[in-house]
Amino acid sequence: MNADPRREQSAEAAPGMGFEDMKRVAVLIPSSNTSVEMELSRALPLSVSLHSSRLSHFTGVDPAAVEVMVQDIERASRLVATAGVDLIFVCATVPSLYHGEGFDRRIAQRIESITGIPATTTSSAMLAALRELKVRRLVLGTPFVPAMNEKIVAFLRANGFEVLADCGLGIEQNLQIGRLPPEVAMKMVEEIDMPEADAVLLACTNWQTLKTIDAAERSIGKPLVTTTQASLWGILRALGLPPIVPKMGRLLAAASGR
Repeated sequence: MNADPRREQSAEAAPGMGFEDMKRVAVLIPSSNTSVEMELSRALPLSVSLHSSRLSHFTGVDPAAVEVMVQDIERASRLVATAGVDLIFVCATVPSLYHGEGFDRRIAQRIESITGIPATTTSSAMLAALRELKVRRLVLGTPFVPAMNEKIVAFLRANGFEVLADCGLGIEQNLQIGRLPPEVAMKMVEEIDMPEADAVLLACTNWQTLKTIDAAERSIGKPLVTTTQASLWGILRALGLPPIVPKMGRLLAAASGR
């Protein structure tokens, strides 16, 4: 049986760490997200505990439902802050970029002002991850309807990235997205990649992607960034931990020199 890479990472990072020394991260997620807690909890080192707070009543994937979620972020932040967490992370793609350039930072600043706890978002992590990998031009894939893709594309372009093309699966129910097998992500990556793109970006934290990243990168010969992967990377960095997780792509292997 293979060793758990999280145990190896945890032991190296903090030998003899006790429960009282663990880092606690709170993630704010859409109420119907069934994937991101599972994917993050499997990938985070054992020295980090994951705590979640759900945002509003979100079932249909459309801009109106996202706006309701955005309005719920302050309530959810106040609630999860009572758990004494070290970081509050808005782990949702479109809600953290919904009102355009700078909205991700404004959300984080508002959370910090009302809770006194450091905060950041999936969209901030996505931008930072793309810049870390020196990506300028990319193609975007999502499971979303066109109206959701438009928000993401506009945000990326406003932040200086060239989006060569975007593609969505047109799924209207978030529970259906959470049930997509990882192979769907792999197939989309191979179908939408373009030779002139520096990277492929998959956006949606309810879409299971972590298991496919290494294979997809070997197939296309360039970085694949997913918003769950970028969130994991952003959480580790914000907690002051090495952003290294085996077999999850170039982004999470960069610091190890592999």
